[in-house]
Amino acid sequence: MKKFLLIIITFFISLNYSAQSIDLPKYYKFPENYLKGKYHESTKGFFIVATNKSQDPRFKNTVIVMLDHDKKGALGVVINKPLGTFKIGSLIKDLNIKETDKKELYNLEVPIYWGGPLDNDKILIVHSNDYKNKNTKNYKDISVTNDYKTLLDIAQNNGPKNKLIILGVSAWSVGQLEGEIDKGRWNLSEVNANILFEKNNENKHIMATKNSFVRL
Repeated sequence: MKKFLLIIITFFISLNYSAQSIDLPKYYKFPENYLKGKYHESTKGFFIVATNKSQDPRFKNTVIVMLDHDKKGALGVVINKPLGTFKIGSLIKDLNIKETDKKELYNLEVPIYWGGPLDNDKILIVHSNDYKNKNTKNYKDISVTNDYKTLLDIAQNNGPKNKLIILGVSAWSVGQLEGEIDKGRWNLSEVNANILFEKNNENKHIMATKNSFVRL
């Protein structure tokens, strides 16, 4: 399996990041022609669940937790597509941290998930609410953190009880996600920690689909 070089930085997903504070089309290349829908209400804090009408094979049977969504675009991460287990040392590069901390990170083996086709040099940790630091953002039943300290705490068994380490993100331009939802390619589902941290990744889509609904 192809290994990725990962530079852990806070430029993209940070405590204060929102779709409102960044022009998504400026940072990502979106299709020029896509079915543009009308923004009605944010999906932030929900799962979106791929249906059998989804036309992008990369997102077949995916469950995505939505981190931001407004009139300017949408952002989320896939939670059920594992890439494999990697040593953090094979992924990180040029971290400005102490040598002792670096050694602990280099020896940590963790499962890594594919979060989406964009920003494949960015990482974040989606985790349970029992852990928090200054870079943690809470989404009711789950939290998201994006710094190397969380990885170090995980290596030292001081991190969150449940976590997904995710590489890459999924993003939609103005009206793009709305158009896909209007076409029935995604349903919504309440975020559920039991689904998020389910050990069997194939079951996540089944479970989220059973709980899904169409927003009227």
